[in-house]
Amino acid sequence: MTSSADYPALDCVYQPDSGGFFGEYGGIYVGETLMSPLAEVKAAALEALSDKTFWDEYRYLLEHYVGRPSPIYFAKRLSQQLSSVRVYLKREDLNHTGAHKVNNTVGQALLAKRMGKKRVIAETGAGQHGVATATVAALFGLECKVFMGSEDIRRQQPNVQRMKLLGAEVVPVNSGTSTLKDAMSEALRYWSEVADSTFYVVGTVAGPDPYPYMVREFQKIIGEESRNQMLTITGKLPDCVIAAVGGGSNAIGIFYPFLEDKEVELVGVEAAGKGLETGEHCASLTLGTIGVLHGTKTKLLQDKHGQIHEAYSISAGLDYPGVGPEHAYLKDIGRIRIETITDKEALEAFHLLCKYEGIIPALESSHALAQVTKEAGGFSPRSRNVLVCLSGRGDKDLQHVLDYESQSACMFAGGPSTA
Repeated sequence: MTSSADYPALDCVYQPDSGGFFGEYGGIYVGETLMSPLAEVKAAALEALSDKTFWDEYRYLLEHYVGRPSPIYFAKRLSQQLSSVRVYLKREDLNHTGAHKVNNTVGQALLAKRMGKKRVIAETGAGQHGVATATVAALFGLECKVFMGSEDIRRQQPNVQRMKLLGAEVVPVNSGTSTLKDAMSEALRYWSEVADSTFYVVGTVAGPDPYPYMVREFQKIIGEESRNQMLTITGKLPDCVIAAVGGGSNAIGIFYPFLEDKEVELVGVEAAGKGLETGEHCASLTLGTIGVLHGTKTKLLQDKHGQIHEAYSISAGLDYPGVGPEHAYLKDIGRIRIETITDKEALEAFHLLCKYEGIIPALESSHALAQVTKEAGGFSPRSRNVLVCLSGRGDKDLQHVLDYESQSACMFAGGPSTA
């Protein structure tokens, strides 16, 4: 396998070592059939990421196809309601396809094209990564197959329809909990059979090396833009940056360019679901232990025998029992603070942004927004500037929100009528 000792320390000391590890997290834990495909991807990625022509094409597509740079918006009315904090939103919801995912899929599709692959596959939870993969597959004339848990298919029908419209085959996964974990497991199994012709577009900063590093490199554009934009808008760096953490690609994307700015607090927000005490949550950084899932060592929700616990969140994009290895490392060394938000708190923030700013956020992003409202009274000084990664728009979640709130209302009233 190609050595990753050549990982370039481009602009930050936080790089994986020669084995793809961030501290004790990361690496490659896969069967023999995937070792060769991963070595091929790694060699191609290291070459491409050091090639100016690759980056020029990537940045051209981000500007002229995706619509970058995405703006930063000062949420004035929301800030007035909170009174103790000035809230700035990094508007990844305005990207083509409606979320941050396309930053990564453009890069990986370019890499697939460079490697001569004719087909791409992907896993998806909320469907945004699936849509973004189907989009770039159509753009480059690649066949596309997307694995998606049947439970997530039920929750995210608008995105399922978009993927099919874009020409992708959506493969329902019925094993396990029928959510993102199971979709990724099935995608890895399938890739081991077709790797000669197929590139696996991983959607987050998880999975075996080189994916955590590579996805971060494609998502760090979020933080690079944010850093420059905040300096232009406010004359200084933000006091705090907040992002939701599932697998963690939007969070590492916005955090990474700020890692060496010690005066900037970085806060990752996990899904507490129905409450940490209920066991129905996705808080792997908060309550997880070290284990191996999907080819990488990281923090997981598991029992003492290493059996993965079922994860739960109202947000399909956060419904994952693990997290990217770099996030686990950054938490251990104290560079990021991790908090948790329940379904109820996320929904309250969802409605708050709709009401005061006319922006419908994704449920994933609503978790980050909820953390701002939750600790707004504790921010000091009064004019503290907080930057929130608005990772996606909420169109995909509307029916799920309505169904959830209707069911909750029935439960509160004593349950639905059986008359």
